[in-house]
Amino acid sequence: MTQTDPNDTAERLDRLERIVRDLLAEASRQGASAAEAAASSEAGLEISVRLGEVETVEHTRDNGLGITVYFGQRKGSSSTSDLSPEAVRDAVSAACAIASRTQADAYAGLADADLMARDLPELDLYHPWPLEPDAAIQLAVACEEAARAFDPRIVNSEGASVSTQAGIHVYSNSHGFVAGYPSTRHGLSCAVVAQEGESMQRDYWWTTARAAADLESAQEVGRRAGERTVARLGARQIGTRKVPVLFSPLTAAGLLRSFTSAISGSSLYRRSSFLLDRIDTRIFPDFVRIHELPHLRRCLGSAPFDGDGVATRAKDLVSEGILRTYLLDAYSARRLDLATTGNAGGVHNLHIEPGPLDRAGLLREMGTGLFVTELLGHGTNPVTGDYSRGAAGFWVEGGEIQFPVEEITIAGNLKEMFLGLVAVGNDCDFPGSTRTGSWLIREMTLAGD
Repeated sequence: MTQTDPNDTAERLDRLERIVRDLLAEASRQGASAAEAAASSEAGLEISVRLGEVETVEHTRDNGLGITVYFGQRKGSSSTSDLSPEAVRDAVSAACAIASRTQADAYAGLADADLMARDLPELDLYHPWPLEPDAAIQLAVACEEAARAFDPRIVNSEGASVSTQAGIHVYSNSHGFVAGYPSTRHGLSCAVVAQEGESMQRDYWWTTARAAADLESAQEVGRRAGERTVARLGARQIGTRKVPVLFSPLTAAGLLRSFTSAISGSSLYRRSSFLLDRIDTRIFPDFVRIHELPHLRRCLGSAPFDGDGVATRAKDLVSEGILRTYLLDAYSARRLDLATTGNAGGVHNLHIEPGPLDRAGLLREMGTGLFVTELLGHGTNPVTGDYSRGAAGFWVEGGEIQFPVEEITIAGNLKEMFLGLVAVGNDCDFPGSTRTGSWLIREMTLAGD
């Protein structure tokens, strides 16, 4: 698929729609009582350079097809990257064979027909970038040069990369639902290494967007990568203590992901969530509002329907600090005797409302404590909410950054951390579908030297 020919895009969309219709017809012919299918076609370009030299030039072109069939409540699935009629028939046969050998699952089946997305909003997700390899190389080189020129202490580079991808996604099921849409995603990133004496540090920056015009410039990405790297030089350990902790927007986004994982249907019906049975109870202070906005135009997380074909909709997950809903697909909703929330495949454009304080204001509010800019490891217990992660960042006294720190561990419990949220900043400074400023947590345990 080219990224510049709208006729080609329309033809490929029509072709994928025909393929999934044929697939559903074949499933019915082979005796399935219901079926669903998702097909995709993607093409892209990725360039990477290091120290001014080209390392990779990669053109990609991928197809994918997934089929799930139901014989009553027995289910079978298969997939293929071959979209030929013969391969489609073989994929259906494989799924049917699997279904014939599985146990019936009382909760299996399509989402209800009346929940299918009917009036699909135009979300402005398709912005092809006619980027030739030579131009992509120039962008990557300019980005890396900006990072290396930021400070003489930057002594090496892990490289810079430019990527552009265009794709089409189509979903269909036996309710007669067939819908699809094209989308694009472009990105630019850079990582460099700095050294001062015995201290050597690495950091990075990146930008990503649906439209190339919305990307940060190559020079800005490089500058921020250099700035972040140099700021970490001279990092040291600090002693064990209990202190307030300010999570940068990047690390705070990880806390939001822990939250959404805890209210996802699969975690709940498996009873492996620290937020089990907490609907309509307070889990954050009353100033907190967390909401999903799936129909934002041109945004990375936007989608008109979920992985079940159910219409997506804007909703509050938390308002006035109270948990208002879980995140459910059709299957988990049946397991929990609830209704799907249109979240098969995850959450779309998650936002937490910012407060009035910027980064400097949050540091002053904290006074003395730890400003976390990087987290390491996966020390989160989803059942209890116990939280322990390796961390790096900056030590703060008198509301001012004093020096960088590394090789420390921060620990707490997510239930207590959420309730101990003092403020959310208005300093969101990174791309992505999760939008949050810094989080100031009242107190956590810091383990150092």
